[in-house]
Amino acid sequence: MEGRALLLNATFQPLQVIPWQRALQLFFSGKVEIVEESNKTIRSVSLTIKMPLVIRLLKYVPQRSRKNIVRFTRNNIFLRDQYTCQYCGGRPSLRHLTMDHVVPIVKGGGKSWENIVTACQPCNLKKGGRTPDEANMRLKHPPRQPIWLPFMGLNLDFTNSPEYIRVLVKNYTDTPESG
Repeated sequence: MEGRALLLNATFQPLQVIPWQRALQLFFSGKVEIVEESNKTIRSVSLTIKMPLVIRLLKYVPQRSRKNIVRFTRNNIFLRDQYTCQYCGGRPSLRHLTMDHVVPIVKGGGKSWENIVTACQPCNLKKGGRTPDEANMRLKHPPRQPIWLPFMGLNLDFTNSPEYIRVLVKNYTDTPESG
């Protein structure tokens, strides 16, 4: 089951979108409250709960301003490459995307923006522990560190949410520097 939840600070400031599993971990550890739920239910042997859509931290977490720094994360690599395999140009589902070292670690390649690209599983397997030239594969775009985080759309349904949540999400997603 796939799903995501919007994580809000204690002040209702949007922080990030997280997997529903992480949202439930935070809820059961007493760190958040559920503000809005989905119609989808999650069942275990002894529990049935609705999937959280919006959660809010119970304690305020100060945010450092890092306007010109894009963190090196798996999701940001996928965003930079627009969820597209940099070898074949395909757009597989998120679960079939991988990260590939352009120059393999065993050949001196490191873990950096300039050496990691998004690849589909078949291309990653085909390339193996070789460089793109050795595997006779070409990169669609040379990897580089972004100077800004590309826009990421949210596909959450807030139609049955209270008005303040809809306004909050609309204002957050309309701001180009959000993230």
